[in-house]
Amino acid sequence: MKQLTILISSLFVSATLSAQGISQELLQQFRSENQMTASDRAIRNALSVTDVKSLALSQDNQAEIDTYFSNSVPSKGITDQKSSGRCWLFTGLNVLRSKVINRDKLEGLEFSQIYLFFYDQLEKSNLFLQAVIDTKGKPMDDKTVEWLFKNPLSDGGTFTGVADLVMKYGLVPSGVMPENYTANNTSKFTSFVKRKLREDGLLLRDSKLKGAELLRLKEKMLSEIYHMLVLGLGQPVIEFTWAPKGSDGKYVSAPKRYTPQSFYAELIGEDLNSDYIMLMNDPTREYWKTYEIQYDRHTYDGHNWLYLNLPMDEIKVAAIESIKDSTMMYFSCDVNKELDSKRGLLALDNYDYSSILGVTFGMDKRQRILSFDSGSSHAMTLKAVDLDANGKPLKWEVENSWGASHGFHGHLIMTDEWFDAYMFRLVVKKQYLSQKVLKAAEQKPTLLPCWDPMFASEE
Repeated sequence: MKQLTILISSLFVSATLSAQGISQELLQQFRSENQMTASDRAIRNALSVTDVKSLALSQDNQAEIDTYFSNSVPSKGITDQKSSGRCWLFTGLNVLRSKVINRDKLEGLEFSQIYLFFYDQLEKSNLFLQAVIDTKGKPMDDKTVEWLFKNPLSDGGTFTGVADLVMKYGLVPSGVMPENYTANNTSKFTSFVKRKLREDGLLLRDSKLKGAELLRLKEKMLSEIYHMLVLGLGQPVIEFTWAPKGSDGKYVSAPKRYTPQSFYAELIGEDLNSDYIMLMNDPTREYWKTYEIQYDRHTYDGHNWLYLNLPMDEIKVAAIESIKDSTMMYFSCDVNKELDSKRGLLALDNYDYSSILGVTFGMDKRQRILSFDSGSSHAMTLKAVDLDANGKPLKWEVENSWGASHGFHGHLIMTDEWFDAYMFRLVVKKQYLSQKVLKAAEQKPTLLPCWDPMFASEE
């Protein structure tokens, strides 16, 4: 009984202490426990004039980067998304163009990002307006309605969006519809489209119209959005003339007339929605299960984001098989974690923040996700792996879309340990997946809410 009384008293004291504010006595305790040493003063002086990342750069890890890769997919030309969040689009199109360049031995090829971005913004606008109609009977503080109005439009996305847009609208070469300032600097222009969409969304919710009349009102609103997009991005190409150039710079064939759909059919011809599977490594959720995110799609009549959650070793097996067969992959990760951008190296020992700040950082991947400290932030094109004598990966390489002057000639190199810690998604063709993985991908997915923080669109 005495022990129980002591335990209850101890718990009561702990609860009281945890609930109180910061007192003067507690502040005095902190001061006495944190007397400045000579090293502390030196660090404080340095932090007054320099950012912590520069100070934390580990000098023990400044040796020349090993850029040898045992297996690499050939690529030509680095793209640049500039000040936009379209990495998902650049990455998806880089995967597709790589196949054509290598197959047809072309000098180079880049698909028009602005062409598909126009339709991406139009389709997402329709998705929002139609979703507002679909949720018209719910109150404004409903979680889904709230999410819709917070996120009426974005320039981010995933490979699922690339697949739906390409299969619906086709492709055009970049020279036929080139980039412009608005596409390269999306933030300000998109903010006005979002403002208009929110205004239209409220009008739809307040409207007394029903059925076909309500849809006609939505179509009128969508026509105004189309007009805004034409002003900012230009009228999408309907027909064009094009001919490929070989590695010698000469035309391989005579120019032909194409529509965007016939161009895609001739150059690629794959069913992007059926031939690829998105794999995820998310240790906060059960492995070998499929998941689908509500309203996380680019077109209203398209596909929600769907993925199979797998252990990292299974994902690596598929990645290696794809690279060995000269097939690039859509890849996403938490790119800013431990990134040495000058050298283009992603490694866990790039920085020593613990020594600079005097604390330890010990969360694992699961804990970082649960505490909102880490999540996928950027998509790139996985193109190379360096395998040891036993076939185990030592490092990986991605083709980025931040321009040729960034990183290692436009690429980033990551250690296998960093890959484990901060890689999240990989889109792989079915032919490189085991029967066990393919069978698991067929199961009915668990539906996750659109506001789940793990599934914010990639930049």
